Amino acid sequence: MSEETLGPQKARLTLRQGEDGAALTDTLWAQVGGTETFERLARAFYRGVRDDELLAPMYPDADWEGATWRLRTFLEQYWGGPTTYSETRGHPRLRMRHAPFPVTPEAKEHWLQHMHAALDEVELPPMADAAFRDYVERAALAMVNRFE
Repeated sequence: MSEETLGPQKARLTLRQGEDGAALTDTLWAQVGGTETFERLARAFYRGVRDDELLAPMYPDADWEGATWRLRTFLEQYWGGPTTYSETRGHPRLRMRHAPFPVTPEAKEHWLQHMHAALDEVELPPMADAAFRDYVERAALAMVNRFE
C-alpha cells in the first residue's frame, strides 16, 4: 500500500531480518529472552556490586533480593517488557530515588564496570548489546549527583 492509499495514516517502516526475512516486531526485551535474560543480568550485576567497597555500602545488606528485583523489573519495563515496576513502585523517578546516595563520578564508573561485566556475561546479540550499553552509559551519567 502506498502512503496515498493509506489516507491519514502514515507509512510505517518495518525492520526485517535480512532482505526478505521476518519482521522484527518484538521488543528488545522479547528479542533477548525476556525475564530470564534480565534476571541473569541483574544477578550478575549485583554479584559484582556486593563486593565493591564503594557501592556495596549504598545497599542494605538484607535487601539484595529487593535490589535485584527492582533493577530487573525497571530494565524489563524500559526495554518493552512487563510494566510490573511502575505498577508496583510508580514512576521510576531515577534521579529522585538516587538522590540520597553519593553518586559521584567514581561511583558511576564502578557501577558501569559491574554493568558492563554483567552484559559481557549475558552475551546479548550485538545490536541489543550496543543499544543496552549506550543506554546504561547515558543513564549512569544522568545519575551523578555529587562532585566532591
